[in-house]
Amino acid sequence: MGSPAQDDALAQLFAAELGMTVVAPAYRLAPEHPFPAAMDDLYATLTWLHTNAEALKVRPDRIVVAGASAGGGLAAGLTLLARDRGEVPVAFQLLAYPMLDDRTVGRTIDGANHRLWTAGSNRFGWTSYLGREPGAADVPVYAAPARAESLAGLPPTWIGVGTFDLFHDEDVEYARRIAEAGVPVQLEVVPGVFHAFDNFRGAKVAKAFLASQLAALRRALA
Repeated sequence: MGSPAQDDALAQLFAAELGMTVVAPAYRLAPEHPFPAAMDDLYATLTWLHTNAEALKVRPDRIVVAGASAGGGLAAGLTLLARDRGEVPVAFQLLAYPMLDDRTVGRTIDGANHRLWTAGSNRFGWTSYLGREPGAADVPVYAAPARAESLAGLPPTWIGVGTFDLFHDEDVEYARRIAEAGVPVQLEVVPGVFHAFDNFRGAKVAKAFLASQLAALRRALA
């Protein structure tokens, strides 16, 4: 589910506040189009953006990859792919409660306060995206970025997640490993909130979460 249009307000806010160009690609969705369809679409968009940077008035050395939830997992996978191919430099990645590790499926890690994304939805999401049962030894790192053996060479990173988010543990661990690899990383852990809490944009905690992202992007684009 989902389309770029649902994030128009956020894209417009980033553009207005930061003076940046925002490209929101429409990628093929699972389960009709399992991995690597979405990743192929996103990498094609990234290379198009870099190739046409001058015409689009984009600085090719200041390209940011960003996403939330499943989109955050895609953003992390895309950044890994860009690092490994070495064709397009990514200056920064911004990952809001990203979905990073298929191996969490089947674990009892959610409770009464883990809303909107539960163990059941996690199994459905990963099975749809991978096109098979999650957890196999050969799942590609670009599909499940937490599986990457090395996170060295990634760009500076912002990761945000709530304590009642099913993705909390894997996101905190990903941030720890990025820092361990010598990459600057900011981890924003929000106490007492569940997955996608920032969709309630009027809440103070959602405004603070957005402000942290804007500040991180402002530093990255400087």
